[in-house]
Amino acid sequence: MLALYGHPFSSYTWKALIPLYANATPFEFREVGPDHPDHAAFVATAHPAGKFPVLDDDGTVVIEATAIIEYFAVRHPGPAPLIPPDPAGAITTRMLDRVFDNYVMANMQRVVNAYIANGDNPDPAEVAAGKEGLLRVYRWLEGWLGENALPPHVSLVTCAAAPSLFYADWVERIPADCPRLAALRAELLALPPVARCVDDARPYRPWFPPGTPDRD
Repeated sequence: MLALYGHPFSSYTWKALIPLYANATPFEFREVGPDHPDHAAFVATAHPAGKFPVLDDDGTVVIEATAIIEYFAVRHPGPAPLIPPDPAGAITTRMLDRVFDNYVMANMQRVVNAYIANGDNPDPAEVAAGKEGLLRVYRWLEGWLGENALPPHVSLVTCAAAPSLFYADWVERIPADCPRLAALRAELLALPPVARCVDDARPYRPWFPPGTPDRD
């Protein structure tokens, strides 16, 4: 039995959950939090920085969400085409995975971290830099979407894009001049595996440091 360690409000946990839901892969979710110190202890040992998600497949431990999805594609494949079989398509998929993680998720997290450090007076330079980074990557993605097609859902790109765009739009709204990207976000949130993650995370919304918008 697969066991996935993570938290329902964690964007990277969503990233690992989406392919499991999409392929109806049997697994046990082990929440990491104060109520489950043994789960936290396992993650602290399994990951060099004590971060989740962590996958345990009968003793085979895989860390980092992207690697976990690659593992699913090889060891637990299903109807969802997580990694395109075509090598060129696989390269594009992995490239976009890095874009969403390193430039959408990371810039969103930069703003969140500023609020975690000082909720009443977050560092304005950090907030501005994170938001500027988001606007830059939004416009890059808008241009890319205008000239290229995404791999079919549910792929590694879906898994990276859904949580990053969900939370990033809470920090800095996708602007009106990025209609393709806004449409992609809406499309992703309508996918059943993604909608399940959104719904399971609703009880934790008050935890979002910059404040949760009254939408989604």
